[in-house]
Amino acid sequence: MNRTQAHVERMARKARAWVTRSPVSCLVFHFYFLLLAFMLIAFALTSAAHAQGFGVPKPTIMIEKKGKCVADTDTMRREHMNLLKHQRVGTVHDGVRTTQYSLNGCIECHASSQNHSVIGTKDNFCESCHEYVAVKLDCFECHSSKPASWVAAQHGDDSMRAAATGKRTP
Repeated sequence: MNRTQAHVERMARKARAWVTRSPVSCLVFHFYFLLLAFMLIAFALTSAAHAQGFGVPKPTIMIEKKGKCVADTDTMRREHMNLLKHQRVGTVHDGVRTTQYSLNGCIECHASSQNHSVIGTKDNFCESCHEYVAVKLDCFECHSSKPASWVAAQHGDDSMRAAATGKRTP
């Protein structure tokens, strides 16, 4: 038997082995083949969707009163919750009231001109970002989401005091 015949015989043996494989090994092969095909299709679809701009919409950030914020944009995005917590501790626990990082100051600048609030629709300042990052916005369970100046203009000074303190005047 020469080398060519030996090679042909070897290839024939491999072909017979493939045809006579057990059903289990064929199922395993088909499983991996289908898994690979599914992964390629999923990758192609997600890449196409990403390229066309589908996905989670970016938050709407509208600042109604233009001017200088208490800190730069990057700092406020990362640290606003810590600044507000520190302000809360200083006010509630230590009795020191400052206005630099007060929630009322944030609301005065960031309240929408449509509904005079920072919450209520997905276009409002606080709600749009918190919805985007899937973080519960619980500040306004106790605090007013409307600027104190707007409340005073609408209802008089007594309503402003009530909105600020949470207590009604007789």
